[in-house]
Amino acid sequence: MKIIKTKSALPGFGITLGLSLTYLSLLLLIPLAALTLYAARLSWGEMVHILTDRRVLSAFYVSFVSAGMAALIAGMFGLVIAWTLTRYRFIGQRIIDAAIDLPFAIPTAVAGIALAVMFSKNGVLGKVLTPLGWDIALSKAGIVIALIFIGFPFVVRTLQPVIKALDKEVEEAAVSLGANTRQRLLKIIFPAIMPAWLTGMALAFARGIGEYATIIFISSNMPFQTEIVPLLIVKKLLQFDYTGAAALGTMMLVLAFILLFIINALQSWMKKRESST
Repeated sequence: MKIIKTKSALPGFGITLGLSLTYLSLLLLIPLAALTLYAARLSWGEMVHILTDRRVLSAFYVSFVSAGMAALIAGMFGLVIAWTLTRYRFIGQRIIDAAIDLPFAIPTAVAGIALAVMFSKNGVLGKVLTPLGWDIALSKAGIVIALIFIGFPFVVRTLQPVIKALDKEVEEAAVSLGANTRQRLLKIIFPAIMPAWLTGMALAFARGIGEYATIIFISSNMPFQTEIVPLLIVKKLLQFDYTGAAALGTMMLVLAFILLFIINALQSWMKKRESST
């Protein structure tokens, strides 16, 4: 059987592939490889000793628990916001829809300062919450709020196209057959949006565990209390503990790859569901 080779309608594959590989190598692969090779200087015992230090384990606990709580809360509010913006029409809708991307547009340090000022004892919300015993600023609650702020746009933007693509005729048919609101949610809507919803929350979680600038302004940054892993890495660098910083950075890199694998698996699941329907 003779194979006939066909040329692409758009020329320049070799050049574009070379530029892509150069970009990935210079900005992504080489720096990550350098970090991994630097951490490889440590023996397995030294690596375990650094990663099992009480302060390091506490920082990982604060980072992951805070990011997990923020992702769940952002998932709930993001679902409501995405559904409202997609299914309803109201005055100021475009303004609200544009404001969803505000955490992407402003510097994270500015967001952290704004949240710290707002929730401080003399802030707009702090004056109301502090007398009730809710000290948001300089606490773990402040970390969670900061991570919700930067994470919920991932949920909204992931859900919006899926909700928009939902077939309303299926819902109308279910209503005509006697399905109530609970049955429509559990049998039709939630199964269709679940992969996208989980993907959005996974993206928010991945963004949260690596966040730095937003948190340091609203958190007290106290070891064993509100210290996060990125801040601990910076402190080790300032103390010229490059091997310790490299060990923590490599561990975060491994965890990032695991999260990316999970996110890609969710996206593949979502595509398979869409193609089968």
